[in-house]
Formats: sequence, C-alpha cells, structure tokens
Amino acid sequence: MNSSQLHDCPLIIEIDDIDFMGHVNNSIYLKWVQAAVIQHWHKVASPAAIAAYLWIALKHEITYRKPAFLRDQLTANVVLEQVRRESAFYETTIRRGSEVIAEVKSRWCCVDAVTQRPVRVTAAVMACFFPEAADEQAAPAL
Repeated sequence: MNSSQLHDCPLIIEIDDIDFMGHVNNSIYLKWVQAAVIQHWHKVASPAAIAAYLWIALKHEITYRKPAFLRDQLTANVVLEQVRRESAFYETTIRRGSEVIAEVKSRWCCVDAVTQRPVRVTAAVMACFFPEAADEQAAPAL
C-alpha cells in the first residue's frame, strides 16, 4: 500500500471528552475519525482539489476494544481502503501505543464544494489518493 493511502493523526484528549464513567465518551471517537480523515484529504490533495471538493461522512461502524482516559497518548491510524464512484472507504484504528482502543470502518461521500451535491470521484482526485495508479496509466507501454 502506498503511503498516500496511510495517515497517522495524534489525538488530543480534552477534559470535556471524559464522561461520567471517567473515560473518553464514545461520541468523541466520531470527532477524532472526522478530523483524521479530513487531515488525510488535506495531506494528499492539491489546493485546487481541496477547494473544489468536500467529504462528508455517510456511515461509521465503531468497535470499541478498550477505554481511553484523560492522560492517554492516542493515535488514529487512517487507511484509505478503496474509492468507488462518489465514495471513499476508510479504516481507522485508534491506538494507545501498540494497543488497539477502537476500530472504525467508515464511508465518505465526495461533494462539490459549491453545489454541495454528491459527485463522482474524478480521475484527478483518484490520482491524489492513488498516485502510483495514475503513474502506471500515464507510462507508455513497453
């Protein structure tokens, strides 16, 4: 897998993220995944692509493995699994060191920044995510 499909995002736990049981509230994981996936987009996309397209979450499936606490140092490891039509499919693993805290599978929809309507992922956007595939298509056949 190319590094353009991978992204690590350090997570900050705020005091307001802690619930009545003394650990990070489940809703905070959605905030983290949202931030990590959008950071990934900003890492791989050109300024023109960032201005032209937005990504909205359609679905999250979260498996909570262990609780996280205020002083934990966590990282979201984001992997872009595939892009199909107007959708991008991500897998995000929240870790405390090597320990898995939560696993999230999510589906995101590409929308036009002006009309805010879903649009198919263009070849240029696909090349942001998978530059090696774009390079292979551009290379002359031997």
